[in-house]
Amino acid sequence: MAGAKLSHRVQFRRATLTDDGLAQVEHWGDHGAPIWADREDLGGQEVWAAGQVGARATTRFLVEAVPFTRDLSPRDRLVCDGQSFDITLIRAVILRRRLLEITAVARTDT
Repeated sequence: MAGAKLSHRVQFRRATLTDDGLAQVEHWGDHGAPIWADREDLGGQEVWAAGQVGARATTRFLVEAVPFTRDLSPRDRLVCDGQSFDITLIRAVILRRRLLEITAVARTDT
């Protein structure tokens, strides 16, 4: 982690509730400007749910710890290289708390 290369552009997305005439639905929109991140693919797994097999890949991202990124939460999403990720964990990295580690999962079967 000491040699983190922030070589990928990532975009965060945040949901807002909107009224579609029948109910309140989530609408995902860009949250902030794209930022630089380091990306490390950790592996994948197949999951069985509702009678179907799906595939998921887990990825770790490192981003600079600034007020914007410190405000992120697992309710947000991250997009990198055209792939959308659900954030599962955000934690500070020990390097004088200058970096945040974001663990995220993406479906790879869609």
